[in-house]
Order: sequence, then structure tokens, then C-alpha cells
Amino acid sequence: MSDGTDQAAPNSPAERVGRLADSFGRAAKSVVRAFDDRLGEHGVSTPRSKLLAEVLRMQPVRLADLARAVGITQGTASTLVEALVREGLIARGTDESDRRAIRLTTTPAGAERARRWLADYVAAAEQLFACFDADDQLLLTRLLGRLADALDARDQGNIHR
Repeated sequence: MSDGTDQAAPNSPAERVGRLADSFGRAAKSVVRAFDDRLGEHGVSTPRSKLLAEVLRMQPVRLADLARAVGITQGTASTLVEALVREGLIARGTDESDRRAIRLTTTPAGAERARRWLADYVAAAEQLFACFDADDQLLLTRLLGRLADALDARDQGNIHR
């Protein structure tokens, strides 16, 4: 296992950001694979499980708000929600303030599955990030949050051009 200190310092900004992109890509693939391996036993894909857990947390929730919270497009969220509705894990209901709007809630089976998945998700995250002490975990969380915010802002700028 490498902590990234065994390589010579980059000679240029281009080399630095190239290494950063390579390391980030490698880590991202490994993280996704580790979560999928650990959480696949639930019979629901990680994206659908994450969506189900967010419905449990935010319910009753509109589709647009759910998509934003999970970081996916509304179209992707709609497809995932449709599958979860068919499986009896999410229910659609009307919005009291706007009869045209749909609010999503978990069914009892969906709530139970979301709780089990969340417990396993946290356990997987504890194992996965055990190589970092608490301070490094907080730092990594801040850095990745900042990156996600910057990318979201950039994407929002592209949408409104």
C-alpha cells in the first residue's frame, strides 16, 4: 500500500495535476468497487440503495429535490424511482400544497431495507477509510466536498449558458 510519498515530486503543474487525476480516478474506482462488493448482498444496486436511503431521510420528498441530494439528474432519479416503486419500496403520493406535484415516501419494506443498507454502508465506510485518522477523514471530506461543489457550480453554469 502506498501513501503517495514514494514518488518523486512532480516537475511541472501539468505533471502534478496529471498525477492527481490518475490517483483520484484509481481511488474512485476502488471505492465504488469496494462499496458494490460489500453492499451488493442487499439485492439492490448501490445507486438505488442510496436513493432509497435519501427518500427515507427526506420524506416526503419531490423528485427534483431527491435528485439534487443524491447528485444525479432528474431523469436518472426518475428511472431509479420507477424501479423502486415497482419493487414496492417507494410509494408516490400527492403534495398537499400542489396537487400536481408528487411526493415520494418509503413503504415499510423500503424503510427497513434502507435502514439495513445504511448500517452496512456506514460499516463499509468505516473499513474503507480506516487507513486515515479522524483528522485526515475530515480533511478528505472537506476537499471532496469542495471539489463536488465546484463541479456542480461549473455544471450549473453550462446549463444556463
